[in-house]
Amino acid sequence: MVNLLRIGLGVGCVKKIVTNLAVLEVTKEGFKLLERAPGISVETIQQATEGNLIIDGVVPEMAL
Repeated sequence: MVNLLRIGLGVGCVKKIVTNLAVLEVTKEGFKLLERAPGISVETIQQATEGNLIIDGVVPEMAL
């Protein structure tokens, strides 16, 4: 996933990010993983995320 600080977007501007892998909430502590795309593991999202990924319990798959 894109390093948001590198492209000039910081905490306060962007509140939520939706990608082909996941839905993330932007917090001061990092990116909170809210949902993952069907068939995508949390480990895959961790490998693709440059910032601090916050995983709070079981992360559900997106309902499409």
